Amino acid sequence: MIRVLDVFISVIGILLLSPLLLIIGILIKLTSNGPFLYKQERVGHFNSDFKVFKFRTMKVNSDKLGLLTLGGRDPRVTRIGYFLRKYKLDELPQLFNVLFGQMSLVGPRPEVRKYVDMYTIEQMRVLSIRPGITDWASIEYSDENVILGSVSDPDKMYELEIMPAKIDLNIKYIENKSIKEYFKILYFTFYKIVSKKKNKK
Repeated sequence: MIRVLDVFISVIGILLLSPLLLIIGILIKLTSNGPFLYKQERVGHFNSDFKVFKFRTMKVNSDKLGLLTLGGRDPRVTRIGYFLRKYKLDELPQLFNVLFGQMSLVGPRPEVRKYVDMYTIEQMRVLSIRPGITDWASIEYSDENVILGSVSDPDKMYELEIMPAKIDLNIKYIENKSIKEYFKILYFTFYKIVSKKKNKK
């Protein structure tokens, strides 16, 4: 049933948001050099690699300098990139990943291979379902880049504290996976984004 919902909502979302997707793509091209779309290899269902789609928010080849984004002091992020990340607009192209069956709207955020290789056997359970665009961890750690930007060793902070905490939240979702939980996470994700806009005003 969740797969049916994923397909239905992603198709409707792509159709309704197509003008916005086009505008964002044009703005990215006009304000920085490089493609408007960014494809990064992530680890998905059953520990298989796939390309996740995002609007490009960093300067070209910035990922070679590190995988973590560090708050407002990361010079790799473009001006429009900060805006897109703040309101999660950079994730919108992942509706195509959902449509293609590589992701779900709700599920553990897909990690890069570097971090998945650090998982314990128990933590590998997060790969037992499709990764998602949003999850409880995304809501809880919506300001993750700000947290990482405030410490001297962000990689260590992420590996020892944030990543395990996010995985724990994802395992709880897997253990309580249901249509109700699916819509609950979608609701709170939307609420989190809207509340950020209100706070900005």
